[in-house]
Order: sequence, then structure tokens, then C-alpha cells
Amino acid sequence: MAMSLRVVVPPHPLIAHWLTLLRDKSTPSPLYATAMGELGRWLTYEAMRDWLPQRQVEVETGLASSPGTVVDPAVPLLCVPLLRGGLGLWQGGQQVVPSARVAHMVLEPLASGVAHHWLLDTLPASIGERVGVLLFIGSIATGRSALALLERLGELKVSGDRLRLITTLAAGPGLTAIGEVVPDLTIYCSCIDGELDALQRPVPGIGELSSRLYGTGGSSV
Repeated sequence: MAMSLRVVVPPHPLIAHWLTLLRDKSTPSPLYATAMGELGRWLTYEAMRDWLPQRQVEVETGLASSPGTVVDPAVPLLCVPLLRGGLGLWQGGQQVVPSARVAHMVLEPLASGVAHHWLLDTLPASIGERVGVLLFIGSIATGRSALALLERLGELKVSGDRLRLITTLAAGPGLTAIGEVVPDLTIYCSCIDGELDALQRPVPGIGELSSRLYGTGGSSV
């Protein structure tokens, strides 16, 4: 893994709590969705901790004037959830950055060695140099989906320290693949799983993310 790739796993007890509910195969779909949203909220909070632009203001309390700090709305933020799993994270992240612009992306399922194809791409035609971009990806296994999205943003000249990625968990092989191609990146996740199984899923993982998140795993309704 490239040394400049930064992976942040916040040591917060609530992040560990919601991850455990995602790992548990007996967690029902509604609670699974809640856990995903909560992880999105807490990880977004951590990702924005030293990243939100601020400005100093003077306010009146009713008794006296007081210096204060507010988020600077002059610096825009674009949030990009990669559907479907990323949408579950974004539903929590939206509570932290409710005024951010949103661009939804849907990638056709990828096979190794096959060129990717976007089924939905709502990215703006151009992204200003001052715009911060926050990506939401359900999980990182091989890293191919994340790399496809990063490549697409690279076409719009978005890279470096104005770009951050939020995911539930990341597998070591996927992080290695991303670090080799896009080393200048910060990823926020709840944990790092060491390996992939024969089906290229993180182990121990959080199960089949989309089916558990949306309750689509059964053969009948």
C-alpha cells in the first residue's frame, strides 16, 4: 500500500457499536439500515472535523457581544453517494452537511478486466476549484468501484486534499489497489478487514450489503 494513502478508523464507541450490528447476521433489515445511517453520520462528522471551512463572527447574546465561529457557506461541498450501498451512508451523512449539493452515481456491476459503465451519472459538468467533494461508498472490497468513481472525478480535475471517501469498512486488498493508483486520498471507515473470500467479499464483512440494507434478499414478498 502506498504510504501516502491515509485510512482513518475513528476510535469511537458508537462507531464500534453500529459496526457490530451490521456484522451480526441476525440484525433485521430496518435496524441494519439504521446502523448504516448512524455509521454514515458519525463517519461524516469525523471526516468534516478538520475540513469544514470556518469564519469568525461577532454575535449579540442579549447581554453582551461575543466572538463566535460559524461554518463558512461561501465554500461549497459536493457529496457523491455511489448507489446502492453508499445511499445508506449518505442518509446519515446528510444530517451533518444538510446544505451540500448531491450527485448520485450508479455503476454497472464490475467484472475483473471489464471496462466500467455508468448507469447513472449526475455529476455536474464542472466542479470548481474550491469545492470539497465527499464520497460515500457502501464498502471497499477489491477497490474497483471506488477506483472507477475516483477516475471519473479525475476527469473533472478533482483529486488531492479536497477529496475524502467514507465507507463502512475496507478490505486490505482494496486499500492496496486504491493506494497504488490514487495515493493522495483520505478514507474514513469503521474498520479494516484483512482479506477477501473466494467471491471477493471482505471477511468477516457485513453480509450482502444491498440486500440486507433494502430487505431484498428473499425470493418472495
